Amino acid sequence: MTSHTFFFNGPYDETMALLIEARNYIAYHDAAEHRKLPPQVRLQISYESMRVTSRLTQVMAWLLAQKAVHAGEMSKEQAASEDFALSGGEICSDPSGPDNEELPSGLRSLLERSHSLYMRVHRLDAMVRADVEREAAAAAVG
Repeated sequence: MTSHTFFFNGPYDETMALLIEARNYIAYHDAAEHRKLPPQVRLQISYESMRVTSRLTQVMAWLLAQKAVHAGEMSKEQAASEDFALSGGEICSDPSGPDNEELPSGLRSLLERSHSLYMRVHRLDAMVRADVEREAAAAAVG
């Protein structure tokens, strides 16, 4: 159970910290400064802020499902179902944004870190699904 705690609490804590940072950024960024920017840049800032939020929301939902499995509140099979799958597809896995110099540096940092976290959890999701499939195949044979 100790490995579970380390395995999930690290990403959980990182996700929570990024969620709080993203919330603070979105709520308290300098709106006056943003009003000076061209409309297409303001639109890009809004779009990229939503991408950060989507990534972090998807990751947190997936982590909470995994915690439910380890607490005995849900089966591994349920957590590996499409209902609890990490979603977001192309929008969340797209690495663009951090290299866009028109975006504020704080947003570029959030984009980069949220993408890294999302991709790590995407790999964990694939591992969990593969384990469930292997177990189901072994149970069917044996």
